[in-house]
Amino acid sequence: MNKSQPSSPFELESEILTLRLHVQPGAGKTEWAGRYGEGALKLRISAPAVDGKANRACLEFVARSAGVPRRHVALVRGEKARDKILRISPITESQFRALAAQWEKAS
Repeated sequence: MNKSQPSSPFELESEILTLRLHVQPGAGKTEWAGRYGEGALKLRISAPAVDGKANRACLEFVARSAGVPRRHVALVRGEKARDKILRISPITESQFRALAAQWEKAS
């Protein structure tokens, strides 16, 4: 059975936020860069994709952006790829709504 790509880059279920990203390492600065297709947000990271530096910078930036401790953000898929899935947990529905609005504005 073929699953289609979700149209939203983020979803909340049981205080777990799943976030789909397309990460561009080695950028001039670290910043949100809008949507990447229908199912991901684009994130530019200034750190290079060497020795996990871009992944660490990605997790730290997302944690800061979400206003949560770094330990609440985990890389679920895409350790060596540009397309990544992150989980932020725990997160309340009101935090999620604020983040979704913030990230949609960046799109």
